[in-house]
Amino acid sequence: MAVPKSKQSKQRTNTRYANFKAAAPTLVECPHCHELKMPHTVCKKCGYYDGKEVVTVEEKK
Repeated sequence: MAVPKSKQSKQRTNTRYANFKAAAPTLVECPHCHELKMPHTVCKKCGYYDGKEVVTVEEKK
């Protein structure tokens, strides 16, 4: 069984995770109400998905 000869330093271990860069989420325009929404999800404002009303959204008073 393979065993490392010596311990890896904390710096060498942490450099594996140093390349991560957070990206802004992709947003698309809802064809029904023209609000920005995540792709392939139901619009939170109007409740439409793929041209059909999937969720009934009630207005806040």
